[in-house]
Amino acid sequence: MLPSPRLQRRDPTSVFGLNAALPISITDDFSGRPKVRDPSSLCAMHAFSRISKFILVGLISGFLGSVSAGPIPGEYQVGGFALGCQAYTFNRFTAFEAIEKTEAAGGKVIEFYPGQPLSPTDRNVKVGHDMSDAAIAVLQEKLTKHGIKAVNYGVVGIPNNEAGARQIFEFAKKLGLYAVTTESTDAIDTFEPLVKEYDIRVAFHNHGRQPNNPNYKIWDPTWVRDLVKNRDPRIGACADIGHWQTSGITAVQGLKILEGRVISMHAKERAKLGPGEHDQVFGTGATDMAGVLAELRRQNFAGNISIEYEFNWDHSVPDVAQCIGFVRGWNAAPKQ
Repeated sequence: MLPSPRLQRRDPTSVFGLNAALPISITDDFSGRPKVRDPSSLCAMHAFSRISKFILVGLISGFLGSVSAGPIPGEYQVGGFALGCQAYTFNRFTAFEAIEKTEAAGGKVIEFYPGQPLSPTDRNVKVGHDMSDAAIAVLQEKLTKHGIKAVNYGVVGIPNNEAGARQIFEFAKKLGLYAVTTESTDAIDTFEPLVKEYDIRVAFHNHGRQPNNPNYKIWDPTWVRDLVKNRDPRIGACADIGHWQTSGITAVQGLKILEGRVISMHAKERAKLGPGEHDQVFGTGATDMAGVLAELRRQNFAGNISIEYEFNWDHSVPDVAQCIGFVRGWNAAPKQ
């Protein structure tokens, strides 16, 4: 917590708007009485403080610039896959808490979504592509502390203009993301050159079929396959297998349709096909999660699996941990 505002003067370089406080008086002894410096001394101290903070900002910018997109390192694999959580699993909490809960469940990667408050003490700062560089650096520091890697960002709308789309890719580059998750199929001509420029993937996410909205076609993996087939190979699908099951499509069937274009997966177990089913622990429903993992392995899938557990919202960590345990067990079991 910052000292009392009456002893502070704000300066434009803190962690979240690059704005920090400078003391207007200091205490030199143990009496507690403030001892004010002479004006020339104060000027020198303030000049040094400003220079120091500019150096800090430069270091932050250099750090962010050194983060690179690319393949997900093997150290973030669990059970043979880059495995972790979609932060929306913990949408009743902050991004910091989502990172902590992902670690507690045994995950190694996280997919952020736009709008989640950053931390319990900085709820006014939201995760998103308009974050300041300093706020991004604080988020990266939290990830590093817990051994978690940010891999995706979404679902986010990508504007159908180069400047707006570029802002999202710049954010992804600074976080070192593997992919951006979107449903902005209309912007594909705009962001395809940015995919090539930044070497960052774009994955089309699907929600369930909307019977009253025939223009919503992205629910159908065949439609997505045809959309991306002549595009850069880094443009593909974020296969939300829960929404496929809501739409009557089995998870393995959908993955086979999109072979070679599955960039990431939102993993969900359901009791049966059709609407109205909630998420449950892997291996306890009808999803055939073992078959899903086997199909991903057959396709040499190199992306990430985000567990998006939309049930038992306040106390889901044990359930998510069991899902991660299922993947570990599947990977360790002998294969025929």
